[in-house]
Amino acid sequence: MRIIRRMNGNRWNIALAGTALQLCLGTVYAWSYFQKPLAEAYHWSNTQVAWVFSLAICFLGVAAAWGGMNLAKFGPRVLAVSGGVLFGVGNMVAALALHLKSLPLLYAGYGVLGGTGLGLGYVTPVATAAKWFPDKKGLVTGMVIMGFGFGALLMSKILAPILMAATGGDLVKVFGLLGVVFTLATAGCGAVLRNPPPDYALAGHPSTASFAQSDTGTAGHALLSGRFAMMWVIFFCNIVAGIALIGFQSPLLQDLLRRRDPALAAAALAAQGATLIAVSSLFNGAGRFFWGGLSDRIGRVHAFRMMLFSQVVVFLLLSAVSQPWLFAVLVCYVLLCYGGGFGTMPSFVMDVFGSRLMPVVYGTILTAWSAAGIVGPQIVAWLRDHQGAEAAMYAFRMGAAFLAVGAVISLFLSDKPRKA
Repeated sequence: MRIIRRMNGNRWNIALAGTALQLCLGTVYAWSYFQKPLAEAYHWSNTQVAWVFSLAICFLGVAAAWGGMNLAKFGPRVLAVSGGVLFGVGNMVAALALHLKSLPLLYAGYGVLGGTGLGLGYVTPVATAAKWFPDKKGLVTGMVIMGFGFGALLMSKILAPILMAATGGDLVKVFGLLGVVFTLATAGCGAVLRNPPPDYALAGHPSTASFAQSDTGTAGHALLSGRFAMMWVIFFCNIVAGIALIGFQSPLLQDLLRRRDPALAAAALAAQGATLIAVSSLFNGAGRFFWGGLSDRIGRVHAFRMMLFSQVVVFLLLSAVSQPWLFAVLVCYVLLCYGGGFGTMPSFVMDVFGSRLMPVVYGTILTAWSAAGIVGPQIVAWLRDHQGAEAAMYAFRMGAAFLAVGAVISLFLSDKPRKA
């Protein structure tokens, strides 16, 4: 009981620090805020600019897999601080790339370097918070990951507008200042993270030591299991549809608004797009918290089935919608479910594979994010560059198809603990 009283307060500090770290890293989700300005200012195509976002998400997943495998070796503090600093430096390199008008350097800076930092910083607080809250796994991992979803709000409505106004729209200065802010903020948050002591326990729950003894099997067997493969696929399908919208929600909304009122000024269109990014980010963040908590009650698989099947209908509706307000409502629902996948998967992994294997298995399953980060945005970018007015319709039907595949596979999944 003495351990419980001493540690219960400290664990919430760790959860809050992890949430704040995720808030900074989640600003990557506001990339569509910069998609159009970068394409116009540097005369790059949609596909060329979208590759920056795709590479960042790709290396996020790869780095998260490596971080999960090495979390026990280096500890959460080292990986979290390293990840945050790399993300900040990636923004600074992006500023240099824009100054030099170098697209390859922009890929290397924001995409590769920044994406690697995202992955190391992302996986660490999720896995760490889960160890501190065996009684509230879905709720707390959903809360921590909720911060990542709210990052787009922070960027689109606070950081980016303030910096754009202060610098006169100078994108070089904007990315440079963002790099400084993120480096300092993430390093401070990451320094708070640490694992619970080996004998840490809560009333009615086994200690972390007994968890380690009770988990069965090896990481290799877990990663080669059919259950892991199906979990990876449904995660991928949920992400690929949502991330395609995240990367282009602002331009897509602006297209609809322009069709209804061709006289709208570019500044007004950009402001409407930023508002959608901000509002949808609230749903992205809330979805991680909502679905993570709901999955504690109804089960992880049932939560995924509800998200996937309902989104098939929503994406088919999106392919036919012409009203901007209805488009915005449907996008917000997609982002609610998109965030829900991230809020539910950590506890899903822990339930099936146990806490000992959780960092490795969860880190590896995030490679689904890497793959989706390339597939979704690149398909939409290619369609926008080559299919004109029909691009959005094809993109939404593509999303519905991926979600349908995930929904069918979820019918064969179980969230019962895996046997050795």
